Amino acid sequence: MTRLSRRYGTGAPGWAIAGALLALCALLLPAPATRADTPLDLDAGGRITDTVDALGRRRAQVTTALERLRTTHRVQLYVTYVRDFSGRSARAWADATADRNGLGEHEVLLAVATHGQQYAVSADKRSGFRADQLKAVADTAIAPAVAQHDWAGAAIGAADGYRAVLQGEPVRPPAISPGDSDPGGEGLVPGHRRVWLPVAMGAGLCLLGLYLCARRASRTRRAAQGRAQGPEHAPATATPPGLARMAQPLTPLPELDAEAARALVETDDAVRTSAEELLFAAAQLGEEAARPFAEAVTYAKEELAEAFRLRQALDDAPYEDEEIRRRTLDEICSHCTSANRRLDAESESFDRLRGLKANAAGILDRAEAAAQSLVPRVATAEAALAALAGHCTQAALAAVARHPGEARDRLSFATTALTEARRALAADDTDGAAISLRAGEAALSQARVLTLAALRRAHELTGATARLPAALAEAEARAPRGSPQARALACARREAESGRYDPRAVLRHVEETAAALDAEHEDRARARAERALRRVRGEVAAARDFVTTHRGAVGCRARTRLAEAERHLALARTAGDLRAVRSETGHADSLARQARALAEHDVGTYGTRYDPGTPPPARALGGALLGGIILAGLLPATFGGGATRGRLAAG
Repeated sequence: MTRLSRRYGTGAPGWAIAGALLALCALLLPAPATRADTPLDLDAGGRITDTVDALGRRRAQVTTALERLRTTHRVQLYVTYVRDFSGRSARAWADATADRNGLGEHEVLLAVATHGQQYAVSADKRSGFRADQLKAVADTAIAPAVAQHDWAGAAIGAADGYRAVLQGEPVRPPAISPGDSDPGGEGLVPGHRRVWLPVAMGAGLCLLGLYLCARRASRTRRAAQGRAQGPEHAPATATPPGLARMAQPLTPLPELDAEAARALVETDDAVRTSAEELLFAAAQLGEEAARPFAEAVTYAKEELAEAFRLRQALDDAPYEDEEIRRRTLDEICSHCTSANRRLDAESESFDRLRGLKANAAGILDRAEAAAQSLVPRVATAEAALAALAGHCTQAALAAVARHPGEARDRLSFATTALTEARRALAADDTDGAAISLRAGEAALSQARVLTLAALRRAHELTGATARLPAALAEAEARAPRGSPQARALACARREAESGRYDPRAVLRHVEETAAALDAEHEDRARARAERALRRVRGEVAAARDFVTTHRGAVGCRARTRLAEAERHLALARTAGDLRAVRSETGHADSLARQARALAEHDVGTYGTRYDPGTPPPARALGGALLGGIILAGLLPATFGGGATRGRLAAG
């Protein structure tokens, strides 16, 4: 927990003594029943942090169990007891506390909230425990003790349970000794108000006397020093180090908001980079070999998605209560930390799996072949868009008009990087080869994404052009003469016959108009909803591709809208009720469009703007920076979280 003790010299001001005793009185007096415990600093003096006196006289038994686990298996179990988890989930609170205290791979935290009979275990991925082992200990040795208010038994059961699984033995339930159902419910020493209140008041009066004496002595001493040294040597006035100095101030809300936004952007970058390199690892070594790392990426994506959901909730309610905003921002940072921890935990194993330095020659051969095969695909995408320009407006093609050119620039950067890797290999420079090879792989990935995005939009426009005449005729046949629907369809027909138009936009207008005519025909309504779902899937994919390939410039708001669009799209795919499908599809469509617009604005105001008129080498480098392919120092990012994704730079 946060230490309130502080050492002062012989000239300590009286406020220091006053602050210390007032803090003591605050601890002795009963605490409010609604107190909440945020993730805290673990007690530096031992492995048990008991803020509610849950253990009482059994603390020594718990210490013995923890020491037995440490000496036999080199696993350190920390136990903390608090009244509640501050409105967080037990797991989020435990992980946040473990992160705050920097617990390592052989350190496990058991967090218990006595008021709600909740608990959670936070263990590093590399702790040596499998998920099923942790669950067995929790279900057999911890949960029964917590349910019976045996707070000491929960810790002893956990320590003995972990010893058992490490020895290959079955986990045994602890001997239950029920205790206080809500320790700390009335303060640090519940039920003793009559004893401690007079003591606290008496101590306060004593302290007041000490303070007055100290103050008089201090004034006398300063006056004597002033007379001896003259006015130019008068001591400067200092802020008394009382309770205000002892308590750590809260981060101002605007700073916390900015911190959460940075965490979201950086974690999103880490997840995207890890997912990209995971594809190369799977192609190199097979899906089965890459499965553990795929699970890590999936976990990180889930944590990040929840963080983005919370960020969107704050954006939707900007005037929310300050305490709620603070708690939500803290939760966002916690989810981002959890995602990064999981990726960081796997980075070393991932490096061993890929063997980027040891296997550089074979990986380089595959990368060069991939680059060569991508060249004609870029040309195909460019030709497809050029063919559509004859009857499609500029607005219809604007979303992907620059994609082929950007793909060529990423491909140019990749080719240069792979050439550098080949040169480094010839010089027996494996570190340099690995750096250039990783940069080339990342650029190839983005070139492929840009090319496929352009081809997909061309396919969508071609399909919309082919479907529009039949969809328009079908809707016109069912629209009553002179109705609003008939007038809307007439407007759509005039636009389609005007020469150049946006087939996707016109078809969407026709589909939405026809949907109003299908209100009483469930089969037709469901078919239209499925077509709308496919169309929105394309919108979300287009926004995702843009953010992925321009993430060096894209900020938090665009990424948040994109994450929420993906979440609503997933809900639409699984919804059984037609109304829910339409609602979720509409949300996904709107959010994807917002994400794309915000991302394009970020790119447009990017500090080192990507300019197609720049000479090719500089333009290729600018594209790599824009795509977030290279980090500070022009070195590539790789699989891992915030602490490890730039590790190639250290090599």
